Amino acid sequence: MTDDDVKFMNSSKTTTLYAKGQVIFHEGRKPAGIYCLNEGKIKIYRIGPDGKEQIVRFVTPGELFGLRSLIGCCTYSTIATTLEDSIICFIPKKVFLRITIRHPEISHCFMVELSHLLEDMENKLISLAQKPVRERLAETLLALNSIFNKNGDSFSINLSRSDLANIVGTATETVIRLLSEFKDEQLIQINGRRINILDIDGLKRTGKIAT
Repeated sequence: MTDDDVKFMNSSKTTTLYAKGQVIFHEGRKPAGIYCLNEGKIKIYRIGPDGKEQIVRFVTPGELFGLRSLIGCCTYSTIATTLEDSIICFIPKKVFLRITIRHPEISHCFMVELSHLLEDMENKLISLAQKPVRERLAETLLALNSIFNKNGDSFSINLSRSDLANIVGTATETVIRLLSEFKDEQLIQINGRRINILDIDGLKRTGKIAT
């Protein structure tokens, strides 16, 4: 973007601190702009007919969210909630559209991002349909490590067991039992709700993930 475009966007955006557990947008509401996560973690999820959450994806710093609904001119089909205290930037719709019209290459980047999200969703559906729970849990732990451990540092997966169960698509009790098995097999280490991966290759074998 040009310097003027950057100044225009910076003067129009708002930056807000959200507390842990705070809802950013609700299902059924019309988007008024686009969100970008500066610091923290966000979960994007839906509520099923049985009242249970189904986590769709997570958002990490530097990523946009609410993009599909804004570009598709439709209401939000999901809910966005903070997993920890988070700093989020909001860019109004008119500003977002002006920038994308002036710079078509940015629109192309968004199309690529939406394509990646669709591919991730397709892979998740295949996993749910074809893999048993034990393999899905191993796959989920590796995916979470990849999402949140982008710097390669020592990382603990810090999610509630119910959130893990929602991602895997099983009961919380099943996740607790399988995590205990993974611990006994020295694949992971458990400290409270924190999970440290000890054996990535072992989890790949358990999840039948090609290396």
